[in-house]
Amino acid sequence: MHKLRWFDACWLLVCLTVSSAWCVTAARQLSATFDEPLYLERGLERWRSGSHAGLMKLGTMPLPVDWDTLPLYAYERWTGVPLDANRDLARALPWARAAALVFWWLLLVYGWLTARAIAGPWAGRLAVAWLACEPNLLAHASLATTDVPISACLLALAYHFHAGREADWWRRVGIPGVWFGAAVLAKASGMVFGPLCLLAIEGHRLWRGRPTTSIANLRSSFRDLTHIAAIGFAVTFLYCGCDWRAEPSFVAWAHALPAGNGRETMVWISEHLRIFSNAGEGLVRQIKHNMRGHHGSYLFGRAYDHPLWYYFPAALAVKLTLPLLAAPFVLPLAFHRRARFQWTRFREDGLPSPSPSGSTAWEGHPTCASIARGFNWALAAALVLFAFSLNCRVQIGIRLMLPLVAFLVTGVAAALADLCGDRSLWRSVDAVEKSNCDETSAPRGRAIWIAVAAASVLWTAVAAWRVWPEALCYTNELGGGTAHGYACLSDSNYDWGQGLKELADWCRRRQLTELDVWYFGTDPAVDQPPLRQLPLHILPITKPAEVPLCVGGRYLAVSTTLAFGTGPDLPGVKPAVAYVRGRQPVARTSTFFIYDLGERPLARSAKKIER
Repeated sequence: MHKLRWFDACWLLVCLTVSSAWCVTAARQLSATFDEPLYLERGLERWRSGSHAGLMKLGTMPLPVDWDTLPLYAYERWTGVPLDANRDLARALPWARAAALVFWWLLLVYGWLTARAIAGPWAGRLAVAWLACEPNLLAHASLATTDVPISACLLALAYHFHAGREADWWRRVGIPGVWFGAAVLAKASGMVFGPLCLLAIEGHRLWRGRPTTSIANLRSSFRDLTHIAAIGFAVTFLYCGCDWRAEPSFVAWAHALPAGNGRETMVWISEHLRIFSNAGEGLVRQIKHNMRGHHGSYLFGRAYDHPLWYYFPAALAVKLTLPLLAAPFVLPLAFHRRARFQWTRFREDGLPSPSPSGSTAWEGHPTCASIARGFNWALAAALVLFAFSLNCRVQIGIRLMLPLVAFLVTGVAAALADLCGDRSLWRSVDAVEKSNCDETSAPRGRAIWIAVAAASVLWTAVAAWRVWPEALCYTNELGGGTAHGYACLSDSNYDWGQGLKELADWCRRRQLTELDVWYFGTDPAVDQPPLRQLPLHILPITKPAEVPLCVGGRYLAVSTTLAFGTGPDLPGVKPAVAYVRGRQPVARTSTFFIYDLGERPLARSAKKIER
């Protein structure tokens, strides 16, 4: 037992170390993404003023931002030199990204604990190895953003909730309540994702645990869930605090009401209700954002001005690695096959059949028992989140569904470990199959699934290695591969503004002194030579032929999100996009197409794109 603990500790440490090295080295190669400069600015503002008002007005929950900017504020206090989020971004951002790795470690640890609790030690080892090399998770673990923190906190919430269902109040309600608060503080979507996950876990527990579910059991579950939610929101509001001020927008709205007694009442309330800014402001802003939707969606080469109900299923189909994508279809067949031979063992080999009056509702039928055993509660949580994704109207990247990916990897790893670990049952399966074929062709079920599990992790690790450092661009083979992923998806699925460093390196290798850049992002490095920002979307362009007149140099680099995506809803976008799509780029980086606007024949007849 002591040796096994040391083995698990070493296994976990290797996964943490190798994946962290991947993230740190990748982060050094990437410029700031769209959200990071603003997060750093508002985070430092929070530490200096003690107020979360700046973040609440964005609808951004503060826990990841506070943690990521804490080293920067500590540096300010130590040296007495204030940092400027724009001027000092290049040297401040690596420290913020390094601090964000704490949430990555939290995700790996709780992925390991969750799978281990479901299907034993090897399930935990398989889950943490798979999580540690999943490209979409690694992509966001390299950034100082909020998507990995919400995934980690939801995994922790789910683990403690499931582990404490039959325990005392503190383990059953108290600890899950604190973790629910952490999930909401990590990202506003936690207030929806958290209850959905808990309902899925509790529903799965009741479904597997009892032949009939009494009203008392349902009441007990509802009471616990209500208390967990109350504790979580209390933690959220206490952490965010309050500035004890009136809200200017509320006051302005009250004064704009028609004259009458109602107006006077609302004016008095708005001026004297000094409870702002608080967590409720940020949560309400995010609720409104999701109800209103974003400025559009981009999917498979077409931009839409309205949300698509199938956006996330389609996006996941081209962003997930193939083993993970195939698992929901392959695993049910595997458990059905195992259940069929389990039934054969009970009926034909004369073994005693389990009693229907046991501790679970499904023991009386081997097929149901095997399927119920394979469909674990982590998969149930992933399924519920997948169903909810059909209703999500903010469609700017699968990062918004990153908790689904974390639960899916963990659940699939546990299910595979379950298939690999049942030695006695697979011996029975092999014996039955061997009786129907010659000895040399008899399959070995357990060995097959061990090979499948190992191959799945290896496939994922190779995908992560090949896509370094641009894991945000990762697109699987069904989507045409990473090089062509821009044609399927945009925004944080491919080009989130992270490619300026690679573009500057391209210029230096070719000794270019200037390059106009039409850029999707907020990194101030776009204005540092040899780069020069050219915001075509805000220029008075009415037709494609006017674009070359706006370009000061010979070359123009265009972000893939602007050339093949939704882009900002401004008049100059459509003619600029029409122009660049009508020309052949002479070169490209991971997230930029580069056009030669000179009169060289190469500009018109190039067949290959230089990288």
